[in-house]
Amino acid sequence: MRDTIFALSSGAPPAGIGVVRVSGPDAGRALDVLVGKRPEQRKASLVRLYDASGQMLDEALTLWFPGPNTATGEDLAEFHCHGGRAVISAVEDALAEIEGFRRAEPGEFTRRAFANGQIDLSEAEGLGDLLAAETELQRSAALAMAGGVFSHQVEDWRTRLLTYAAQVEAALDFSDDDDVSEMPVGFADQLRSFQGELTDWLERPRSEKLGEGYRIVLAGPPNAGKSTLFNTLLESEAAITSPIAGTTRDVIERSVAIEGMPFTFVDTAGLHDGSQDSIELTGIERAREQLDRADCVLWLGPEGEGPEGAWEIVSQNDLKSAQEKQDPVIRVSGKTGENVNALKRLLVDAARQSLPKPGEAALNLRQHSLLSLAWSALGDAATQTDPLLVAEGLRNARQSFDQLTGRATTEDMLDSLFGRFCIGK
Repeated sequence: MRDTIFALSSGAPPAGIGVVRVSGPDAGRALDVLVGKRPEQRKASLVRLYDASGQMLDEALTLWFPGPNTATGEDLAEFHCHGGRAVISAVEDALAEIEGFRRAEPGEFTRRAFANGQIDLSEAEGLGDLLAAETELQRSAALAMAGGVFSHQVEDWRTRLLTYAAQVEAALDFSDDDDVSEMPVGFADQLRSFQGELTDWLERPRSEKLGEGYRIVLAGPPNAGKSTLFNTLLESEAAITSPIAGTTRDVIERSVAIEGMPFTFVDTAGLHDGSQDSIELTGIERAREQLDRADCVLWLGPEGEGPEGAWEIVSQNDLKSAQEKQDPVIRVSGKTGENVNALKRLLVDAARQSLPKPGEAALNLRQHSLLSLAWSALGDAATQTDPLLVAEGLRNARQSFDQLTGRATTEDMLDSLFGRFCIGK
């Protein structure tokens, strides 16, 4: 029989309230032992909690949820206690003394929800992203995935794929019949149209982009005002600024959210030729590498000398010696703050075009890879005329769909996923 598990499912103490969750076949016994009875189902009850020796532990709210219609698909009990460390520790110790009870491992509640069919794998991944969300955009994208937006889409695709597979089976079953010797007319076009729907999802920005954010690299020669503007954009003194050329010798990265959009700003060493300083040369090499990784380069150097597609920025507009540019994106001053808010708005607009839209489910690397395999399998099937080869392509596509939602998966992959979760979730 599966163990009954328990853990603190709310924030770390001290806190106003501490929620201790119990899930498993004997979850009701937690109420029998600590309360003396089970409260009315799905109704909060104010009770006193006692340990096995009869010592009072706390006065708390309890909830009793008989399975299988629960968050984990099992019997589930909750104790909403006062959130002090000593109270939570005493309640957990009392639960640990009950035979068959043990402390939950990271992600074990969610893993049981998956195993019991309460959520599928994509929803579980979305929940993991929701727990790690640091910006509004991350939260909304993760909530869409956790809410089943992508899962429902995959299930719809899978159902349609089974319909197509049935047509192929009919062609195979009656292949000796003169009336049904080939695939139905227009069948390949249907598969290509189906493939196009997958293309729309594959072309969406990936969820990993939400973690790093829109990557902005500030680049230009020494003393171009990169570090000053970098600090002003971040509203912190992250980089050392000095009138001495070459002060910045390495890459400095900082992440920040602006209007709910995640960004990573990168300050770099001044780009120039002729340095004999090995440390400075290493910094310049790293700066050039950052240019290739950037979503947007703010070029603070002479006009036309930056990488292709870079934004031409006049960065020291407070100085009479500020560089002249014929067509800059904007003129700013990191020192006085002139037009910095306007630059931020431009960057937010650019990021919105590159990152997933608010509330739009975004695919992670695993999901993108599996959907790509399904896309390829559909393309292969659409080019075939032999029903056997068409059936093989459809079978491969279905396998990818099954792995997306967890119908087919491996224990190692599940260990990796649920290991990301905190204890109590």
